[in-house]
Amino acid sequence: MATYPHLISDFLSFVKINSRSDETSTTIPSSPRETAFLQQLMTKLTDLGLSDVEQDAQSAYVFATVPANTDRPVKTLGFISHIDTADFNAENIQPQIVENYDGNSVIKLGTSGYDLDPKVFANLKNYTGHTLITTDGNTLLGADDKAGVAEIISVAEYLLAHPEVKHGKIRLGFGPDEEIGTGADHFNVPAFGADYAYTVDGGPLGELEYETFNAAQAEVSFTGVNVHPAEAKDIMINALQLAVDFQNGLPAQEVPEHTSGREGFYHLLALDGTVDNAKMTYIIRDHDRAKFEDRKKTFQAVADHLNAQFDVERVHVNMKDQYYNMREIIEKDMTVVELAKQSMEKLGIKPVIYPVRGGTDGSKISFMGLPTPNLFAGGENMHGRFEYVSEQVMAKAVDVVLQIITDNAQQTK
Repeated sequence: MATYPHLISDFLSFVKINSRSDETSTTIPSSPRETAFLQQLMTKLTDLGLSDVEQDAQSAYVFATVPANTDRPVKTLGFISHIDTADFNAENIQPQIVENYDGNSVIKLGTSGYDLDPKVFANLKNYTGHTLITTDGNTLLGADDKAGVAEIISVAEYLLAHPEVKHGKIRLGFGPDEEIGTGADHFNVPAFGADYAYTVDGGPLGELEYETFNAAQAEVSFTGVNVHPAEAKDIMINALQLAVDFQNGLPAQEVPEHTSGREGFYHLLALDGTVDNAKMTYIIRDHDRAKFEDRKKTFQAVADHLNAQFDVERVHVNMKDQYYNMREIIEKDMTVVELAKQSMEKLGIKPVIYPVRGGTDGSKISFMGLPTPNLFAGGENMHGRFEYVSEQVMAKAVDVVLQIITDNAQQTK
C-alpha cells in the first residue's frame, strides 16, 4: 500500500490557519484570511514542481496542473476542494491526536468539558484501530475541506514522485467561499480545462455523491404599526406576530428535524425584529425539481394570504435560487460516476451512494458544463467542535483518487 509522507503534516498545518469565509462580505474571496491561505497554497504547489500554478482572476480559485506522462489520448480529470471553513470558531485551532482508538472509549476534547462519546456519536465505533484527529473542544477542526486540500496535494506529490504511474493531464482546483454558497458562482470552467471533475469534499469512507438538493434562500420582511399598547386596539399591527403567523402557515412537519432521505423542507435560519419591523431568513430544499418549485409557490402563497388581510402589502418575500440537483446533468452521462465506483471497488471500498441533504460546489459547476460528483474526504461531525477525521480514511481517499487517475489512463478519450 502506498504511503503519503506529508498528508497528515500538511493537514495539521492547514487546519491551524484560520481561513473562515465571511457571509457578510461581497468581495471574492470573502475574507482576507482566505486570500492569504490561497497565496500560501500557490507557493506550496510551485515548490512541489506543479505546472501552471496561477490564481484565476474570475473566481479566485488557485489552479495547477500535473502534466500528462502518457501519449494515449485520455480525458483530462480535475480534482477540486475548498479552503474556507464554516461559521464556527476557527481561531487558534489545536488538533489533538488519538492513536489506535478502541471504538468504545469517550474521547475528552482537551480541557473544554466536551467529549466525543460513542453513545452520542455512534459512528465512532467504525474507527476501531484508527488514528483520529479531533478538536480540543473550542473550535471546529476544518477537515471540511482541508482534508480534501491535503489529499489532493498528496495525490499530486505522489504522481510527481512516481513517473511510472501513467496518467493523463490532471487539473487541481482550490477555491474559496464554499461554506457561504458563493465559491463556485464564478468558477472558470474553460480555464480549468477538465473533461470531468470531482470535488473531494465528502464525509466518511466510500461516499460517492452525485445527487444534491435543489436549493433556494428567502428573506421575509414584515412591516408593522407600532402604537402604545394602551391605545392599540384596531390600530397596532405587530410585525413579530406576523412573523409567527407566517411560520405557522408553513407545513409544520416539513422541517429538517422531521425529514430525511429525499424529503424536502423549509428551514427557518434567523428571526429578528420589533413591533415595527421583523425579518426572517429561510432556506428551502428538495431533491425533486417539481416539488422544489411547488415549495417556493407554497412559501409565496403564505405571504399572499397574510397580505390579503391588509390594505397595503406588509409581508415582503425576496427569494432566490442557490443551486440545483446536479443529478439532472450527471445522469445524462454516468461515466464520471462509474469511473469512481469501479476504482473504489478495486480497492475493496464499498461505494456509498445516496442523495446529499445539502449541496457541493459540484452542484453549480456541473450546471456550468463540467460534471462534478463528490468523493469522500473523511470528515465526521463537520462544522463544529465535535468534528474529527481518521488518518487511515484520509489515506484511502488519496488511494481512490490515484486509482481513478490510473483507471482513466486506460480509457480512450
